[in-house]
Amino acid sequence: MTGSVAPILVTGATGRHGSTGAHVARRLREEGRQVRILARTPSERTDALVALGAEVVIGDLHDRRTLVTALADVDLAYFTYPVADGIVAAAANYAAAVRETGCAVRTVVMSMAPAHPQHSSELGRAQWLAEEVMTWGGLDLLILRVAAIFHENILALHSDSIRRDNQLRNSFSDKPVGWINGSDAGEVAVTALLHPERFDGPICYPSGSELLNHHEVAEILSQELERPISFEPISPETWREELIIVSESDPGGVVNHAMAGHISNVGAAVAARGAPSVEFTDLTRLISRTPVSLREFLRANRSELEVTP
Repeated sequence: MTGSVAPILVTGATGRHGSTGAHVARRLREEGRQVRILARTPSERTDALVALGAEVVIGDLHDRRTLVTALADVDLAYFTYPVADGIVAAAANYAAAVRETGCAVRTVVMSMAPAHPQHSSELGRAQWLAEEVMTWGGLDLLILRVAAIFHENILALHSDSIRRDNQLRNSFSDKPVGWINGSDAGEVAVTALLHPERFDGPICYPSGSELLNHHEVAEILSQELERPISFEPISPETWREELIIVSESDPGGVVNHAMAGHISNVGAAVAARGAPSVEFTDLTRLISRTPVSLREFLRANRSELEVTP
């Protein structure tokens, strides 16, 4: 393989929600680029990345000293953070480390549409502030505020109620929202890293490949699972409580208390005002392949939604 000698730093490559970091790392290796992974601990996920030819550096976005080491000789980086508390401190550490290295690091940030100073979600406000901190630090940024729900949220947030009650329950009401596969969001990031000229930047709002409300999602689920699945709108308070139960039943899982509050507030905001108005992105043109549809995702992950005998 050929490509730039300088490694591209990828954060979040061992994360599970959407797995955008892992997709970015894999695709960059396919494109012949050197990849350096920031990981907190060695694991089977880091082993798999090493097998692809990636370099793994043990460090943490909350430890500036390790970031300085990880950024050595880097001029391109992918920054993402879990849907969890701590993004502002992580961004401050990252910005300080970039400045300490003295390198001109261009950074692609995987963000979210709720990143806004007045959003009802605390994590949405925190994401906005984190991006402000990196901007104040003088970083060269391309921020991807993806205006869509990841397909993977169906499994992370709804698999229990779908298996147990044949119901999709949340606070989004009947408002349509964009949907995107985690691999497609990751591919948008790869494009932003390697082909920044395709973006208007520095802040972009890539949309999903489909616009569906949750009644329509329930109908697709019914067809793919071959049993009736209904959508039940519930209050953000009720949904938050249900998601906290999910998080406590699987402490190391995707869902955490902060995420429960975030997504339930996002749903309430969409129910009240509709999804953010953004220009619909031609994902096929942007990522140079046909995006994964929600139906395709559900078909591939049907076993995780089947009722256990």
